[in-house]
Amino acid sequence: MIKGLKICGVSDPKTLNFILNHPHPPKFIGFITNYEKSRRFIEYKKLKKLINVERKQVNFTSVLVNPTDKILEKIKHLNFDYYQLYDVSPKRTKEIKLKYKIKIISAITISDKNDVIRYKDYSNISDIILFDSKGYNKSESFDHNLLDGVSKKLNKMIAGNIQIDDIPNFKDKDYIIDLSGALEDESGKKDINRINKLLSLSSKI
Repeated sequence: MIKGLKICGVSDPKTLNFILNHPHPPKFIGFITNYEKSRRFIEYKKLKKLINVERKQVNFTSVLVNPTDKILEKIKHLNFDYYQLYDVSPKRTKEIKLKYKIKIISAITISDKNDVIRYKDYSNISDIILFDSKGYNKSESFDHNLLDGVSKKLNKMIAGNIQIDDIPNFKDKDYIIDLSGALEDESGKKDINRINKLLSLSSKI
């Protein structure tokens, strides 16, 4: 049974409000905080205003790619529960976790089996390990079968071009499922109807 959903790349109040007030909200919502190459990136002033809301039972997650001390200091008082870190060494991850007293999702980007085992370097310092593709701001896939040997005890999240109709295929997996591109229309904006379909479907699994 899946352990929950994360909707990533939310960037506008209407979408955020819809998700937070849905009868079956996800466990996590992700906000692209410092990766300007992404079309889902949110400038700081807009981000600060956007997430200054009652989160209810949803965990707000700051998605950060190799964050500098400057950006970490800038966002440290914002309404986040987790930092999702890409391209951050285990040592640096531990420093961030201890300094900012924040829960950590460590993102491991996967192309082959050798990439998968890197999770062991982060498992003792991260609250969740995210297995993602190498696409970053692009919706790319990787072979999820590569994760079959990962410890059952690990708190796992999985991303990488997962589609809404793929969700039932994960019903026997102990993953948190992370979606972004599958919830967007042709212009790249989050689609309320697709989000509603996802959340309604997941409530039945």
